[in-house]
Amino acid sequence: MQRALYTLLLRAALPFALARLWWRGRAEPLYRRWVDERLGNYRAAPEKPVIWIHAVSVGEARASALLVRALTHELGGCEILVTCTTAAGREMLKALHGESVHIAWLPWDIPGAVRRFLGHWRPRLGVLVETEVWPNLVGACREFGVPLVLANARMSERSARGYARWSGLSRPAFAAFAAVCAQSEEDAARLSALGALEVEVTGNLKFDATPDPARLAEGEAFRAALGQRVLLFASTREGEEALLLDALGPIRADIRLVVVPRHSNRFDEVGRLLAGRGLAVTRRSAGAEGGAGVLLGDTLGEMDFYFSAADVAVIGGSFARLGGQNLIEACAVGTPVVVGPHMFNFSEATRLALDAGAARQVADAAAAVREALALLQDPVRRSAMGEAGKRLCEAHRGATARQLAACLRLLN
Repeated sequence: MQRALYTLLLRAALPFALARLWWRGRAEPLYRRWVDERLGNYRAAPEKPVIWIHAVSVGEARASALLVRALTHELGGCEILVTCTTAAGREMLKALHGESVHIAWLPWDIPGAVRRFLGHWRPRLGVLVETEVWPNLVGACREFGVPLVLANARMSERSARGYARWSGLSRPAFAAFAAVCAQSEEDAARLSALGALEVEVTGNLKFDATPDPARLAEGEAFRAALGQRVLLFASTREGEEALLLDALGPIRADIRLVVVPRHSNRFDEVGRLLAGRGLAVTRRSAGAEGGAGVLLGDTLGEMDFYFSAADVAVIGGSFARLGGQNLIEACAVGTPVVVGPHMFNFSEATRLALDAGAARQVADAAAAVREALALLQDPVRRSAMGEAGKRLCEAHRGATARQLAACLRLLN
């Protein structure tokens, strides 16, 4: 009954979903391209067997990159399809994989669309990354005999409560996964309680990511050339830039501020916000990072550069109730991290970083700025936190191999 109601609501919302795509396409034109794929209509399918991975947006695309490459290496007789939902995610997939994989939109979760998707691609295996559980898609995979893996799976307490309220819809979907690779014991327990059957703890793929040496060297050279300490506001979300700037006040001459919004469609908006406060703004995309004023990080796929350029990173998404953003990338390059109170989407990674001494968690944006400024004045503590972050990442590597093994078991 719940699934029938869910499907009815999705069908009723379809005209509004199409209109929203067109609306979002004003700022991100990619939303207006290949719209037929959202309805399950695709171009010619490859002749070889297909392995399908779904990475909804930028974070999942980056997290899954090593698993995609491992599957490509192990399954030379297959072709890889990677689907996504957001324009930024599609741009990131193209930047990460180029022409080595097929990239497409995942169809909306309408029965006809998902059946057309599966009938066209005929995947031998489906891998959904982190928390992508679509009832009609999962049900159609069962009908088509496509085994599904929920990879790098995480489940916050908040999300678990939401799924539990619709257990008639969600429980059969979780039970249909042939394998669930949970990031932590806590995630595994919540997923099992929601109905997942084949759950194992495999760790977080993000710990396996290796920073790009060229971008690391470029970031370190940028910081060395400045003669200033660099404060980074990383992956900031709506409203957070204003909170952090209010707390920071006038920027001291010995500090260079770098602001990197989480989503590319907000680059111009944040540029206007900074300029409206009387701040000179230089943009990374213009090659002007060596100039004066606040550096606006308006490029994708360069977080290695931004984190290596920074003396301290304040992680966004954690000051409004948005669940936080990935702090592992900063730890991997040895950058001390300050996070706000709302890191529930990265709770296990945050706990590990706090316990290791690689990060500090504070109550609000004002406290985050105070902590960051104190760290900028304390090179000994910064060094200790940076080394702790590197050791943490090294100690938790191996998730890619374990999740690859789960995929290969199903294929065999």
